[in-house]
Amino acid sequence: MNLHITLAPLVSLVAGILILIAPRLLNVIVAIYLIAMGVIGLVGHGKFI
Repeated sequence: MNLHITLAPLVSLVAGILILIAPRLLNVIVAIYLIAMGVIGLVGHGKFI
């Protein structure tokens, strides 16, 4: 059995959990998520998403 986990859903899950735990971090978490997905999209050419 192969388990194939992509990066975008994993990052989204972690971000969602952090927002539930500490809602004050919403702006920071969203900014980090957008930057990470942008960098991965540019550098990884879609390999990790």
